[in-house]
Amino acid sequence: MPLDFTLPEELTQIRASAEKMVRKFDPVIDQMRHDIHVNRRFPQELWDAAAQAGFLGALVPEEYGGTNIGITAMGVAMETMTANGLGNVLFVLTPMDALCILRHGTEEMKKEFLPQICSGKLKFCFAITEPDAGSNTFRITTHAKKDGDDYVITGQKTFITGADVADYMLLVTRTTPYEELKAKNLPKTAGFSLFVVPTNIKGLDKRKIPTHGIEGMNQFTLFFDGARVPKRYLVGQQDQGFLPMFEALNPERILAAFSAAGSIDFLLNKAVKYAKDRSVFGGKPIGGYQGIQHPLAEIKIEAEAMKLMAYKAAWAYDTQRPPAEVGTYSNYAKYLAAEIAIKAADRAIQTMGGYGFSEEYGVIHHWTGMRLMRTAPVSKEMILSFVSEHVLGLPRSY
Repeated sequence: MPLDFTLPEELTQIRASAEKMVRKFDPVIDQMRHDIHVNRRFPQELWDAAAQAGFLGALVPEEYGGTNIGITAMGVAMETMTANGLGNVLFVLTPMDALCILRHGTEEMKKEFLPQICSGKLKFCFAITEPDAGSNTFRITTHAKKDGDDYVITGQKTFITGADVADYMLLVTRTTPYEELKAKNLPKTAGFSLFVVPTNIKGLDKRKIPTHGIEGMNQFTLFFDGARVPKRYLVGQQDQGFLPMFEALNPERILAAFSAAGSIDFLLNKAVKYAKDRSVFGGKPIGGYQGIQHPLAEIKIEAEAMKLMAYKAAWAYDTQRPPAEVGTYSNYAKYLAAEIAIKAADRAIQTMGGYGFSEEYGVIHHWTGMRLMRTAPVSKEMILSFVSEHVLGLPRSY
């Protein structure tokens, strides 16, 4: 039976809906991009429009106010937005946190948060990285201790994106310290707990880190000093947060890949337009020279291959394939997306010469964002180690 690579009618409609949404901003789109990247202003109007179109509820059932159109549809919408130079990491983080609440939260928690996420009233960020525990999640030390009807949280997180814009965070903590697990000969996957935590909670200090990238968003180091969270905000069971945590990371990688796919198209379109218009050496457009043509053609070919991988990962997720299979495809898609996105930004800048570094042309801002993808949300090296061990069967390297 032949495979059918035709985009289903539903997804075609989603793409058309997302395109229509973006077109409403055409009169101010250049100013929006400038405000996002230069002034670091959150694009609230884009967020509201995405909520109205039903994209923020893509992973949430209708009973909780969602549209339940799936991660492939959400990816198509994100790809369309970023292809127009408009995107935001909270479009990735909020849906993945909503999904974690949907799958592992109490009914009370679902009713409290999911409808407000779908309507755009609430934004979520994700807090897992620590100063001494980056890729090695098992060594995080931020601790939540039960105290009556609350949990008391102490510790640090760092490189937390959007903590100044989000209303809540999905916080990864330990409720059993790593050393205690070792002493009791318990698996290192035990002892994790997840919490929904307000970003304005007493006992939380946010300090901005002077970073670049991530669509003009700010990053923060968070200091928790006896912050009290009601026990009803525990997601899942105490000490059993490992699986919910890693389940949330697959959607993050899939949506990041779709976001990068759109950004690649944005950069390629900018470069192609410039190459058609720019004439030197006797009036011939520079796009008529193979030295300009071929690098851009390579990007186009590689980007199309990467998109197929992103769609495969999204398909695996939407059809509820085994988590290990979804994780493998998600890693493939994210890896390819990062590597090709970096090349696209580099070649767009090279095509445009000095103008590639001008804020007026809107390309240089994408360089840091695309380069960041090789490092986050999971590094290139971690993906290669995963594939080496879990796909190729090679010995564990770390």
